[in-house]
Amino acid sequence: MADHSPGISPRPLVTDEWAYALCGGTAVVQGFTFGSATVVLGDAGTLIIVEAGDALDRSCVWNADAVRVLGPAPTPVRKRFLEEPWERGADDAKLPIHLTVRNPEGLVYLGTGSVTRAGTALRPGSDEHVLTDCILRLASPLRKPDLDRVRPPVPPSALPNLEWLGQVNGDRAGALEQFITGWHPTTSETAEPPSVPAAVPDPPAGLTQLYRLAQHRPRCLGVQNRILPMAKHRTDPKGEMLVFGEENQGGFFWSLLWTLDGPEADPTVWFREYDEPPIAEQEPLSGFLMQFSLHEASMGADHVALARRLTAEQVDQLTERLRPVPLRHFRPGAPTRFYVAPGLVLHVSDEGDDNGFSAWAGATHRSALAPLEDAPIEWDRFDG
Repeated sequence: MADHSPGISPRPLVTDEWAYALCGGTAVVQGFTFGSATVVLGDAGTLIIVEAGDALDRSCVWNADAVRVLGPAPTPVRKRFLEEPWERGADDAKLPIHLTVRNPEGLVYLGTGSVTRAGTALRPGSDEHVLTDCILRLASPLRKPDLDRVRPPVPPSALPNLEWLGQVNGDRAGALEQFITGWHPTTSETAEPPSVPAAVPDPPAGLTQLYRLAQHRPRCLGVQNRILPMAKHRTDPKGEMLVFGEENQGGFFWSLLWTLDGPEADPTVWFREYDEPPIAEQEPLSGFLMQFSLHEASMGADHVALARRLTAEQVDQLTERLRPVPLRHFRPGAPTRFYVAPGLVLHVSDEGDDNGFSAWAGATHRSALAPLEDAPIEWDRFDG
């Protein structure tokens, strides 16, 4: 976890010549510029230069612990990041990766880092994989003054408001629509109105509403778990339940009691894990869809804060500046509660006696994570 307290030893400014020398000198290196990043490969190490700033679509310092590099990157860069470390073997034989940021003052040296996550994709018309994105974790996290220096804070244009919260136990359909339209921007692509298989009954009004909203905001159907398109609704093996949602790896699913008499106005939602007996969600469909939408909004957010193994006292401290969503627990397997602020959704799950609680916050803008900054907990990731 990064130390967000004020620092007294700023990261040093260096010259390009000094930075290149870390790789072996300008005469023995290869330089590649792609997007807003420059990567220099040498016999003595790797140098990465990103521009100061904060954007979703370019390479930059992502948080106090990490630098994000966006591709597509040239083949030598992909090989240096993903293949050569394995070929070299032991950690002490791996070449160091040096990270720097260019700002108006000059080149700021952040220290060394290591690749912790990377994405690849096939190059069009080829069987070669291309490095599309990469996260490098800093060996020494940035203090707040250094973070602001290389990733200057940018105020949000607007944050989604909480008008919907007052309707959660009144007009739930209105609350769901207000939340989804406030959180998810519309996309340029529009989906065709969903079709219903002949053998499957019409869905309840709550699901019909969600599908209507998803025509212009497809992410509201889920990014971690998902609500199935109507064309993919199916019955369970016993033919008793209509399955309409599932976990991303198929570990559990949600269903409604299948009846030919027409859907209930607000039916019970049944949670089932593998072949275990189904368990009723505490909220009927209207509340469940609100909970599902909140959960997926936080899981799919660009800016995240994550902490594990929290105590009940730490959860209280973490949520004291947030507003609770007045719904009963979500998911029988890991009872989950929701807390919100403008542009922020936090869900807290009970992981069992030994593991305590886990907390995951998602925000539409990194500034919306500010209510969590002073909580006395150890973050596994904090994008504020």
